[in-house]
Amino acid sequence: MRLIRFFVTYFFEIQLMKLAIFTLVQHSFKDGRYYGYAPYINEMNLWGKYADEVIVVGIKKPSNEVEGIDTAYHHKKLRFVPVPNFNILGIAAIFTTLFKVPYIFFKCAQVMRQADHIHLRCPANVSLVACFTQIFFPNKKKSTKYAGNWDPNSNQPWTYRLQQTILRNTFLTRNMQVLVYGEWPNETTNIQPFISATYYEDEKIEFQPKDYTQPLSFVFAGALVVGKRPLLTIQIIESLFQKGISVRLHMYGDGPLMPELQDYVKRNGLETVVFLYGNQDKRVVKASLMDAHFNILPSKSEGWPKAVAEGMFFGCIPIATPVSCVGWMLGDGTRGILIEPELETAVSQIVTALNNADLDTMAKAALEWSQQYTFDRLEEDIRGVLFVRD
Repeated sequence: MRLIRFFVTYFFEIQLMKLAIFTLVQHSFKDGRYYGYAPYINEMNLWGKYADEVIVVGIKKPSNEVEGIDTAYHHKKLRFVPVPNFNILGIAAIFTTLFKVPYIFFKCAQVMRQADHIHLRCPANVSLVACFTQIFFPNKKKSTKYAGNWDPNSNQPWTYRLQQTILRNTFLTRNMQVLVYGEWPNETTNIQPFISATYYEDEKIEFQPKDYTQPLSFVFAGALVVGKRPLLTIQIIESLFQKGISVRLHMYGDGPLMPELQDYVKRNGLETVVFLYGNQDKRVVKASLMDAHFNILPSKSEGWPKAVAEGMFFGCIPIATPVSCVGWMLGDGTRGILIEPELETAVSQIVTALNNADLDTMAKAALEWSQQYTFDRLEEDIRGVLFVRD
């Protein structure tokens, strides 16, 4: 048996390992399998492909409800270690956190001691504790996927800044690759750009010019929450419509702002201009992006703006605010339209691009850039992180 293990490791460079994952994603248990937010689980299934055992330290939903956006881990040998959630929003919460954090620290240390590779998902409260815990395991191989905004000049919660500070510190954080969205100047040697993906190599399409004299189709894909600015999106489309531009907005996603947005559309007579579909299967969103001229996301903040990259993959010109790594993604305006989060300014910037920009060239550049980052490449990148040589 030892001989077989040796040959598998030596010839195929597959190191049988115990992978420990620390995450804030809430999990459900149903029919013998653990479920969580699908985009996260899909990526973690790639990481799990190269481990013979996976230990997940995370939060369990009290209701155990599996939602439509959830999917299951595929790994046959997965162990889930539940830890309590916590926050510091208020005196009572701070008091209970003082009791929870030592327990979470102990659980993290217990799992890290068993692991061959430690993988943190940041920023989050659980990973904040894990950031401190990993300091005591300097010789373990480690990686962090920082899924938030890494921009050093952005306004972020102090707990996020604290995690970034620990991760940047190569004395406290040893043997660690920190994977961030975008390329940032003057970073420490352990900070590496790392791009997520949705579509596979065989889903690539050839660039086809679109007719921008026809009614212009816009897609918004994202949660209907304040941070994504869905109301501003509707108002931008409304203003373009009022200027005599033939436009349609297709909105995919759900959230607490849905009733307010539906009411706004009805009150302003936009039923033939703005269409809210709620959460839809990714195949529906993909088909809409393939037909659309633009996808729009005027977010307040982003880690990885997945919806923007997905639209670009099919030659859909992105319209977005220059937050996080968006400016880098859009080539500072060569692969999309960068707008300010103010209605009149944003509309003026879009109109200027419609009148003056070479939209076909912009769309082709967007497609070619995004199609570099397929799910197949993501798997190779993950494999490279797990099996990096000292």
